[in-house]
Amino acid sequence: MIELHHVSLLVADTGRSLSFYQDLLGLEIDPSRPDLGFPGAWLKVGGQQIHLLELDNPDAQADRPEHGGRDRHTAFIVDNLDTLRARLDQAGIDYTLSRSGRRALFCRDPDRNTIELIAR
Repeated sequence: MIELHHVSLLVADTGRSLSFYQDLLGLEIDPSRPDLGFPGAWLKVGGQQIHLLELDNPDAQADRPEHGGRDRHTAFIVDNLDTLRARLDQAGIDYTLSRSGRRALFCRDPDRNTIELIAR
């Protein structure tokens, strides 16, 4: 059996990213992150984690597809998509709706990592 443990995302500013992941999406910090010699944070997502790594990003930030479903992305199942959509609207964060027919949307975090939010 294989299970997903975590996904790592490169970020330029951990505090700015926490405003998105913790304050906007409501993820909880996992305090067990050891000192790895660079800033970052571990966030709890169900039984898995998101690791925010404040390191140089080798990926191009320009010329990414407008629709996040056509880019690599991390997907979350959410209990209340309408509430999160309202939070994104209030924060001025652009998103596109899923083109698959399911209730979902794609947005980008402050570092242009694509996040998919899927209604449970």
